[in-house]
Amino acid sequence: MQEMKEIQIEKIVVNAGAGEVGDEVEKSVRLLEKLTGKQPVKTESRREAKTFGLRGGLEIGVKITLRGEEAREFLEKVLPAADNEIDASSFDGNGNFAFGISEYIDVPGVDYDGDIGMRGFEVVVNLERPGYRVKRRDYKPSEVGKDHEVSDEEAKEFVEEELGAEVTN
Repeated sequence: MQEMKEIQIEKIVVNAGAGEVGDEVEKSVRLLEKLTGKQPVKTESRREAKTFGLRGGLEIGVKITLRGEEAREFLEKVLPAADNEIDASSFDGNGNFAFGISEYIDVPGVDYDGDIGMRGFEVVVNLERPGYRVKRRDYKPSEVGKDHEVSDEEAKEFVEEELGAEVTN
């Protein structure tokens, strides 16, 4: 395969929604610190949702972005918790996919922590080819060509061959 056509993991975003303000957010922070060894960022609600008791600007979740080798290592660590299976509907058409882990103790090597309790998290994986930087650069950004974008089929093939996971229907 040509070097510029190789698919790679650009980033992984790990989300843990707390659902409420306060202590639940701190538990989610401890969870992501335990899983990744990094300091997560708190996310805020954007708008008001009175049925859920939310106002804009309240901290209701946490996230962390992993790149490079640590992203791949984290993905290989958490895939067994999802039974090494990713649903075909989890792919978005642009080479990205997401899956959820309902309980963090399903991740091999992670023990239960009473301070955190039982909670889950979501993993969002962004796949790209070299050259995608032209889309994000400040000076003269441009589009990535259609034949260079990562299709769902290519992303599914990458997941099965490179990560050893099965894509199910």
